[in-house]
This record gives sequence, C-alpha cells and structure tokens, in this order.
Amino acid sequence: MTRLSLVIPCYNESAVLTDTHARLSKLMQDLIASQQISSDSQIHYVDDGSKDATWALIQELASRDKLVVGIKLSRNYGHQNALLAGLMHAAGDAVITLDADLQDDLEAIPQMLKNFAAGDEVVYGIRRNRSQDSLFKRSSALAFYLFMKLMGTEVVSNHGDFRLLSRRAIEELKHYREVNLFLRGMIPLLGFRASSVLYDRQSRAAGESKYPLRRMLGFALDGMTSFSMVPLRLIGVMGLLIFLITSFMSAWVLAVTLFTDNNVPGWTSTVLPTYFLGGVQILCLGVIGEYLGKIYGELKARPRYIIEGTT
Repeated sequence: MTRLSLVIPCYNESAVLTDTHARLSKLMQDLIASQQISSDSQIHYVDDGSKDATWALIQELASRDKLVVGIKLSRNYGHQNALLAGLMHAAGDAVITLDADLQDDLEAIPQMLKNFAAGDEVVYGIRRNRSQDSLFKRSSALAFYLFMKLMGTEVVSNHGDFRLLSRRAIEELKHYREVNLFLRGMIPLLGFRASSVLYDRQSRAAGESKYPLRRMLGFALDGMTSFSMVPLRLIGVMGLLIFLITSFMSAWVLAVTLFTDNNVPGWTSTVLPTYFLGGVQILCLGVIGEYLGKIYGELKARPRYIIEGTT
C-alpha cells in the first residue's frame, strides 16, 4: 500500500494553518480508511522562518496528531528551498507538495494517487482556468509562461508547485545540486513518465499572497537565468544588429554630408551613437552580471537550507 507524504511550506501562515490542517487531516483519514494509502502516511509542515506563531502552531498540531511532522528552518530561505527541505525529509513512496493556503484543490489528490498507481512517476496539478484571477494576474501569468518558453526553459503551463513525485523521482532530484532553485524547471528535466490532473484553484481563505509582483518578477528571472542561455546568445545577435544598423547610419550620414546641405556638423555622428551604444552596453552588462551573480552563488555552494529543529 502506498505511503503518502504531504509537504506544505509555511511562512507566516498562522491565520490559515488550523483550518488547513483540519481539511488535510480529514483527507488523510479518508484515504487511509478507504485503503488508498497506508496508516503510516504523514503531513510535513515546513516552517520557513516565520515571524508569527506558525511554528508554535505546528508543534501543537504534532503533539495531538500522529500524522504531523514539523520541520523548522533556521531562517527564511524562500518557498523553493522550503519545498526542497520537505521533499528531502519526507519518506513517502509518493510525495505531494501543496501550499498552506489550500488554494490547490484537495479533490485532485485521489486522482493523483490513481495516476501514480498506474505507473506515473510525476503528476502535475494543472489549473483548469484562471477565472478567479484578476486581469493583471491572468496577463502576467500568461506572459510568464510564454517568456519562459521563448527563453528555452521547459515548464508546464498553468502549473505551480502542486504536484506528486514518486520516491524514485525524489531520489534522482537529490542529484541536482543547484543553489539557485527553480523546481518548476527542474522536475521536467527528470524525464520520467508524467501525467497531469486538472483542478480549479480556490480563493485564499485568509492571510496574504507570498508572491507579490516583485517576487514574481524575481522568480521569473531566476528561472530564466538558471535554465536558459538564450539571453547570452541574444547579446551576440544584438551586437550583430548594432553593427549592421551602425553601418547603415554611417552610410546615410555620409550621403547627407556629400549630397545635401541638411547636415548638422557633429550632431548625428556624436549624439546618436553615444546614446544608442551606451544603452545597449548597460543592458548587456546587466544580463551578464545576472549570470555572473548566479555563478558566484553556485561556486560558494552554501547550504540551500538549514533545519533548526523537527517535531
């Protein structure tokens, strides 16, 4: 019988955690009663350096529910690192990751388990639609997935971090040693048999989103620079285009100087190239700098997370 582990990263989730656990505990008990999972299945709550009462609440839940395992990180390492900590700590034959706000539909989990039993090593939770989102959220999400594909990064559209991974997939994931984590890009690289389950995302019951615009942009940038060489290649293409444009401008300026009286001495040849090339150089330095920063982080090879304690 399948031993199931649920992994839920938590950052300042005290407002929703009691209700979240009530629903997760009921789900697990129902699955155990119907013999879909074994009785030694577990729920892993990963406290990602919360500043509220999240860890105290996790300890309380663990003290009265044998299903609960609490993992406390020494500080806030970020959502992806907290997910990884839970994945590496969980001992289930199948491990499902989901958010603490339970916007991910729990009704999709039995179908995920059926797909796993049928031989799928990875099962993605795919949003059926984005009707619950604002126009800005829908547009930014569409732009994100389109941008990642244009950059050559393999991602699953309308998939967040609601997924099932088999024990075999997790063991292979341990071989990926990146410090700059982007699990949405790493999981498809495993190459195992995969399937998807459609679900409707719910509204957040309480608290606030942990992915405001600033963090969404940073997340997209991390994904691009961790998995794609396209931006660096675009710099080479840009250099070629600049050379061609500059050659055309030079020919045009020469023609105006020789055959007309409209030329303003010194302006065209000085101002336009200065602004144009200056802007391009700054852009290129920014892209290269981002990659160098990633390399710097990888070379330091600092721990991706530190576990301060468990329950």
